[in-house]
Amino acid sequence: MSRLPSRLAVLPRAALSALKKRRRPSEVRRILVAHNLLLGDTLMLTALLARLRTQWPRASISMTVAPALAALYAGRPYGVDIMPYDAHRASTTRRIVRSGPYDLALVPGDNRYTWLARAAGAGWVVALEEAGTRLRNRAVDESIAWPTTPTALADMFALLASADGDETYDLTQWPAPACEPFDRPATPYCVLHVGAGSPLRHWPAERWMALAQSLATSGVTPVWSGSAQEAPLIAAIDPQGQFASRAGQLSLAQLWHLLQGAALLVVPDTGIAHLAKLTGTPTVCLFGPGSDVLFGAGRFWRKHRFVPVIEADFPCRDQRTLFGRRIEWVRRCQRSTAQCAAPACMHALGTERVLAACRQLLGAG
Repeated sequence: MSRLPSRLAVLPRAALSALKKRRRPSEVRRILVAHNLLLGDTLMLTALLARLRTQWPRASISMTVAPALAALYAGRPYGVDIMPYDAHRASTTRRIVRSGPYDLALVPGDNRYTWLARAAGAGWVVALEEAGTRLRNRAVDESIAWPTTPTALADMFALLASADGDETYDLTQWPAPACEPFDRPATPYCVLHVGAGSPLRHWPAERWMALAQSLATSGVTPVWSGSAQEAPLIAAIDPQGQFASRAGQLSLAQLWHLLQGAALLVVPDTGIAHLAKLTGTPTVCLFGPGSDVLFGAGRFWRKHRFVPVIEADFPCRDQRTLFGRRIEWVRRCQRSTAQCAAPACMHALGTERVLAACRQLLGAG
């Protein structure tokens, strides 16, 4: 499906808005957070929402989210109203454009969505700094510099609201989403989520099975998790079906509740690791090509029981870009399977090391 209808809904109004004289608002009553991020990055915006609520406790805050994520926000965490947004569905774009005007708009990630904010009547648009004079930057009123020292992405997003603040995640601010009943495992259980957005973040099958058997021996029942497309991964890991699998059986809201009841989550660096931050589930996260600095707990989730397992200073974790910006302290790998035949960084993570991290969290719990 083409994005052209959405662009036609945005560009004329955005261009007219851009011609108006703009100045930073003295009073902020309505705020828009405009983006088109995937699950993990969207959930990391929670730090930004918390800071916005601290800075403007009485303001109306609206945020765009992918339609598939809308159910998670039904309880209006931090008093935020969400607007489903799919750039390929012009009806969602038109709804956002007509929702304004806004005193302030914040654009995390890709600066092309500054034009969406402008089309919605944003009086002042703040975005993260992007080099060059590309068209997407012309709708930006205020650019926020990226940190010069290692910082979690969630904490970077919060800088869009203010550099002042030291919020921590409050479980009570995010009501659990309603969901259809499902067959819940007997406690205690742990969730082993094997899938990730790239095969280069997959952990070897035999290690998953060895981990599951060790956890079962310790009295914590493993439950496999993944999307419907990842069910074959679980079949390869556990061909005899020794442990129950929920792959492809749960909605995102149901998965929230599965995680909320779990004693532990073990997961590669993927969006489900960030969902567990919201539910307060103790998490062991396997970092291969990704960065535990960028995508770990950071300051906002510093109270969360989160243990990263990573081979530090892996030689090919050497790329320094984030959202297309070069940041000197960033160390990650975004290579494709065409560029990397096998994820040596994931293979370097031994079973005993992961099991030790699990025992650390289970013992603390």
